[in-house]
Amino acid sequence: MRVLSLALAVLIVALQQPLWLGKGGWLMVWKQEAELEKAQAHNAALQRRNMALEAEVLDLKQGFDAIEERARNELGMVKQDELFIQVLDTTNTTTAPAPLPADSTPVVPH
Repeated sequence: MRVLSLALAVLIVALQQPLWLGKGGWLMVWKQEAELEKAQAHNAALQRRNMALEAEVLDLKQGFDAIEERARNELGMVKQDELFIQVLDTTNTTTAPAPLPADSTPVVPH
């Protein structure tokens, strides 16, 4: 009786081996499901980025305000007959600017 039970147990294990470890088995399915979830999360992030870029392109095509804002912020451009004033925050600086030599004159742009 023990030999028959042992033989049946070995047969059951042998029959389930492809189910668990074979091509298309449960372990492979679980691994592929994890990869699928990771790919879907990556695709969702790319989709959000694409939507933001699409909105920016649409804004640039329709309005000059966005173009002007990008030109001012990224390129430092100013309009004609406009005065540019830069305010420096001196409260957080630890070193004072070097004094000008006595014989130099400051350069003022026109």
